[in-house]
Amino acid sequence: MKKKLKLSAFQIGAPARRGEGLRIGTTRRPPRGIPKSRWVRDGYFDVWLPSLAPSTKLLARFKNRDFDDPSVRKVFFDSYERELLGSAEGRQIVQFVARVAARTSISIGCFCDDETRCHRSRLLKIINKHAPAA
Repeated sequence: MKKKLKLSAFQIGAPARRGEGLRIGTTRRPPRGIPKSRWVRDGYFDVWLPSLAPSTKLLARFKNRDFDDPSVRKVFFDSYERELLGSAEGRQIVQFVARVAARTSISIGCFCDDETRCHRSRLLKIINKHAPAA
């Protein structure tokens, strides 16, 4: 049996909610025009971890695709998961985040308005799949 993780998602720029814990920004690029010194103070995120974001190559492949089409989203999410878990670094980061989330609250964030259309929805599932045994 896998441990229940203390893991949630948030939209970057939204005010922190009680119990969110460590807020991790999982975007390819940091907030535009915001100095690094203000990321935490202004509530964007506590740490930026672009290694958990889709690659620029993957994002470019889907830039002009119809994301309203569920089949397009499925192909994107499947491609993202393969890309993330296809490298030792990606697998290690996912396992690390899962281990930390087994001990303390973590929130995964991105700029997208709709979490169902965002990589963070799949990332939550990926991290949960790598939860340590209870």
